[in-house]
Amino acid sequence: MRPAAELGFEVDDTLLARLAWSRLAEPGDPRAAALVAAVGPSDALRAVMERGVPAAADVSRSNPAAWMAKYVPRLPTLDPARDLVAVRRLGGRVVGPEDDEWPAGVNDLEVPPLCLWVVGPESLRPLRDRSVALVGARAATTYGEHVARELGYGLVGRGFAVVSGLAYGIDAAAHRGALAAGGASVAVVAGGVDRAYPRGNESLMRRLSEGGAVVSEVPPGSAPSRSRFLQRNRLIAALATGTVVVEAAWRSGSLSTARAADALGRPVGAVPGPTTSMTSAGCHALVRSGAAVL
Repeated sequence: MRPAAELGFEVDDTLLARLAWSRLAEPGDPRAAALVAAVGPSDALRAVMERGVPAAADVSRSNPAAWMAKYVPRLPTLDPARDLVAVRRLGGRVVGPEDDEWPAGVNDLEVPPLCLWVVGPESLRPLRDRSVALVGARAATTYGEHVARELGYGLVGRGFAVVSGLAYGIDAAAHRGALAAGGASVAVVAGGVDRAYPRGNESLMRRLSEGGAVVSEVPPGSAPSRSRFLQRNRLIAALATGTVVVEAAWRSGSLSTARAADALGRPVGAVPGPTTSMTSAGCHALVRSGAAVL
């Protein structure tokens, strides 16, 4: 690891350690979060590098050496200074719990993020008080995309920011509706903030990074994966005041966002659709179970 002094600008060592942890541990890793919470990111990182567990860390419920060993293979390529330079070249920043911009809503998660990589002028701090997550099917119908755009546009007109996941279908339509209204929209992505996924939404990602924000738990260059998509969904729910599922099939991934919002005690809404439409089956199930209101 390069020392902070080589960067050419000032950066707190605690933040550098958080950056390192965001590459060492996967989003939602409970043991990494517990270790960092117990002794701080710097001492936790030192513990992994020295293959020891600080006495203050309450991680004795399992063999510490065994689970800490999984971080070791990533140590040789660890370079948080490089990652910080990369995000700054994008015009971005890294936000940690010690920063004023840190969105308080994510602290309600059982395993909060260790840090957030952000590109775009929109501040994350106000999201907990005035934002709505609009999520839904990638393979959306024309009806679903129309409703998502209208909701995104209308929410902005009422002073809300729109949070979504930059996927095809409902997510993209919600972002575009918010942008069309001249308002704020925040995309939470499963890969790095420099990697549009899907690639077809690259221009939309660029627009969001210019007028809203693109947010990730993993450093630039990181690839999305199934587990990272699931963890991304719980972050969307935590950032927003409430969540609306616009269109979702029976096994849609957006239902995990709704469940995360419900677990956090946030309001959940679902948009009804035709009884013959499989892309509305998940929304109807949420309403039937009482997990969401119309």
